[in-house]
Amino acid sequence: MTQTPVHAAATPATPVAAAPGSDELFQVETHGIDPIPDAERHGGAKDLFWLWFGSNLTFTYVINGTLAVAFGLSFWAATAVVVLGGLAFFVVSALGLAGIRTGTATLVISRATFGVLGNFPAGLLNWVVGIGYIILNTVVGTFALEALFADLGWDGGDPALALALAVTLALTFVVAMWGHATVQAAEKWAAYVLAAGFAVVLVLVLPDVVTGYDPGPVEGGTFHAWTLALVVMIAGPVSYLPMPSDYTRYLPRTTTLRSITWSGALGGMLSSVLLGVVGVAAATQADMTDPVEGFASLLPGWFQTLFLFLVVGGSVTNSIITLYSSSLNLQVLGIPWSRARGIWVSTAFIAAGSLATLFWFDFTESLTSFLSVLLVVFAPWGGVFIADTLMRRCRYDADALHNMSGGAYWYHRGFHLPGMAALASGIAVAALCAESALWTGPLVAPLGGDFTLLGAVVAGLAYWALARREPQFRHGA
Repeated sequence: MTQTPVHAAATPATPVAAAPGSDELFQVETHGIDPIPDAERHGGAKDLFWLWFGSNLTFTYVINGTLAVAFGLSFWAATAVVVLGGLAFFVVSALGLAGIRTGTATLVISRATFGVLGNFPAGLLNWVVGIGYIILNTVVGTFALEALFADLGWDGGDPALALALAVTLALTFVVAMWGHATVQAAEKWAAYVLAAGFAVVLVLVLPDVVTGYDPGPVEGGTFHAWTLALVVMIAGPVSYLPMPSDYTRYLPRTTTLRSITWSGALGGMLSSVLLGVVGVAAATQADMTDPVEGFASLLPGWFQTLFLFLVVGGSVTNSIITLYSSSLNLQVLGIPWSRARGIWVSTAFIAAGSLATLFWFDFTESLTSFLSVLLVVFAPWGGVFIADTLMRRCRYDADALHNMSGGAYWYHRGFHLPGMAALASGIAVAALCAESALWTGPLVAPLGGDFTLLGAVVAGLAYWALARREPQFRHGA
């Protein structure tokens, strides 16, 4: 991919005015996965900074930082893992160039990688795992809101927990339902408030960090602990791989790769790394078996209620962008629903999954298991998609992406066999190398740690080997 400006393939002789309400604040967005016309493009790369910065000011990264220490890493080793995980946002941000060039969502663009019909299984897997990630954040926010109710004098047990879930879901649903413009604005506004609040948290927690923290003997060794921690830290950025173009498709075609990469990456990395380090610091000072309660114990009484507001707010902002993308994902699967109806359906599944996690499953075990499963799917998918993007130099036939019965991306009866075979091989390798509460792959012991990410490398290389001689890669997409 180059860093030169992207020019429109054709400029309309007479610009057409944007449809009323097509992407307006506090109005339901009318566009779904249909290409965004040039006349309706707006905004700039700086918008991506606020989107990724605000959406990643979530307590989940604090939890991930505490897990790095719980696995047996020292303060500095855990901090290094946090920073490495944050660097993945550079890849996520760069993938948004395809959205600028095509005006459509990431999982529409991946039809070029897997074929129009072959994209369905990958799209379904991505939707399922995306819903799982929203459930994870929703549960974190629900626990915090329940604790807030208790601080305010209502220790209502299960009814309080159910109400907390309803409020958390409602806040997420309303913003995602309004759509792109409101999502962008909400993330920016929330970023101001959350950043100020978490800045106070930094001031309160970091001075007492035990930089010489000694985790003691580590089962399986330090390297093993390091691989487990990296898997947890990188799961967040990797979960965004199927959605960057969802938020760049409205940007003008002249927006450059350099600008979107740096803006988005700095936003996501700044928030995720700072909060991850806060989690690491907290784990050197307190028992973080219950992360919210353990972290709150490090804060003065006057700030604990505000801290719970921060946890709830971060949970909601993170869930909003994934819920928004899930509605586009359902359209990609060929389901003849509007984006708004897709929001309703996704929210129903999130509510059911959150209830099950809250009332029937152990949250910590569910978290670590889910993060492993997330990478087993998302990392190989990302490996294939990134390879395809690089091989095409991020150039796609926008019309063919929406042709559901033929065209350049129909391949063999709608399936691009190299893409599907590469994805399957990557998922197989990732599963063999993964270590979680659900299973431990047979390659974990020989390799000495969790190498789930190897699935992405294998998938990408397999795709290059299988597809590189095809005409579109020899002569350009």
